[in-house]
Amino acid sequence: MASYRIDVTEEAKADLSHYTVFERKLVVSEIRKQLTNEPLIETKNRKSLRDNPIAAWELRIDKYRVFYEVKEAAGMVSIVSVGHKEHNVLFVRGKELEI
Repeated sequence: MASYRIDVTEEAKADLSHYTVFERKLVVSEIRKQLTNEPLIETKNRKSLRDNPIAAWELRIDKYRVFYEVKEAAGMVSIVSVGHKEHNVLFVRGKELEI
């Protein structure tokens, strides 16, 4: 089982900066745990998304949502965006976002 390298885009870093240090540590820890190996396998916390403008995959961490793309040939997971859900509404950087 090959290990994937995790790349965080500048946009995703800006998204993370809107959360507390505790929240960031929780999200980053789960990203490493969940996406380093087999990021293309659906689990109860990971799923492939229908066509949308953000990303092909979503990782759910409590109320937080991590959107990512996988470049299988390069062995890389690219974190595209990080947000959180309140009820059925997704917020990224404090703004409501449609997916």
